Amino acid sequence: MLDPRTNVPPEGALVATLEGELDLASGRRLTSVEVAYETFGRLSADGSNAVLVCHALSGDSHVTSGDVGVSPGWWEPMVGPGRALDTDRLFVICSNVLGGCSGTTGPGSTDPDTGVPYGSAFPFVTIEDMVEVQRRLLDHLGIVRLAAVVGGSMGGMQALAWAKHHPERVTAVVADATTPRLGAQPIAFNVVGRRAILDDPAFAGGDYYQSDSQPDAGLSIARMVGHITYLSNESMHEKFGRRLREGIEYAYDFVNEFEVETYLAHQGRRFTERFDANTYLLMTKAMDYFDLRGESETLAEAVRGTPDRWLVTSFSSDWLFSTDQARDLAIALLAADKQVTFAEFESPYGHDAFLLEVEQQTSLLRPFLENSVRACAESLRRKEDAA
Repeated sequence: MLDPRTNVPPEGALVATLEGELDLASGRRLTSVEVAYETFGRLSADGSNAVLVCHALSGDSHVTSGDVGVSPGWWEPMVGPGRALDTDRLFVICSNVLGGCSGTTGPGSTDPDTGVPYGSAFPFVTIEDMVEVQRRLLDHLGIVRLAAVVGGSMGGMQALAWAKHHPERVTAVVADATTPRLGAQPIAFNVVGRRAILDDPAFAGGDYYQSDSQPDAGLSIARMVGHITYLSNESMHEKFGRRLREGIEYAYDFVNEFEVETYLAHQGRRFTERFDANTYLLMTKAMDYFDLRGESETLAEAVRGTPDRWLVTSFSSDWLFSTDQARDLAIALLAADKQVTFAEFESPYGHDAFLLEVEQQTSLLRPFLENSVRACAESLRRKEDAA
């Protein structure tokens, strides 16, 4: 298994070196940026069928397995031939975000100025910084306009940032199980996760890449805390209840005796095998910073200049990125005279529902994207005629 500290792209991914330096929202600058990406399907002759999929916190460029025979992707049931994102019709692009640990420049990458991994020297990044790297990747690929940008959770934040900052490049937006900004409670959970990492002695101030270990204990706890927020009370009760792992008697010891304890420990351990602690810190902080409203007086004012076509979805048991937040976004979009399809899907799976509820999402997403391709083609024709 690959060490996540080595920042190796997934099998089948390509790596592009972007032109020029990258100025970040923090005021820092990266002199060189590489981005790992994968594409699925074929770009149409007029370039109207490109769809950018933005991944959530723990994702990467490997959204689906495609036709190269590699492992399933993180959204495998939704992306592929005949699926919601039909790669027989669409050209799907997915890249690992800036600051990631799966091939795109991040804390585990080699700092060209020092010849060793960036570690603590890697700058803070924002959702907008991630989107700027994606924009440059599309330039590299020769894609003028997207039929749609699609994202769930942190990926949905990227889709919202695309809509606000690059509306001329986007025909339609799919904001799936996401929010215009985090409230105090989700930020609080992120704070606890980061503190677990920062207080792990093996963290070494973020410069652990050349040591024998990474801060596995802290990262594991952070994942356990985060994973709880992705589930609903209903799904946790159904899976675990108060069942004991073995026997019917309490151990009267600090061991994993409830089934839920064993499950969370397993999730935390697995996460340390594929993810980097510094990346976790950067991603959660970027989510905390994101605020679609920004300096605007209202959310409706903030989205006024965004693309016209929107699909906003939420899930009934998702308390992390709740339906109320999605509804507020949809109302603001309607106030800004946008064409909005809004749906709350019934699901017991909590925030994870956007990864699991395939049939419900497909029923809306597939026709929405088909219409978006047609709208993109028309927009490109008008632009060509005007030239």
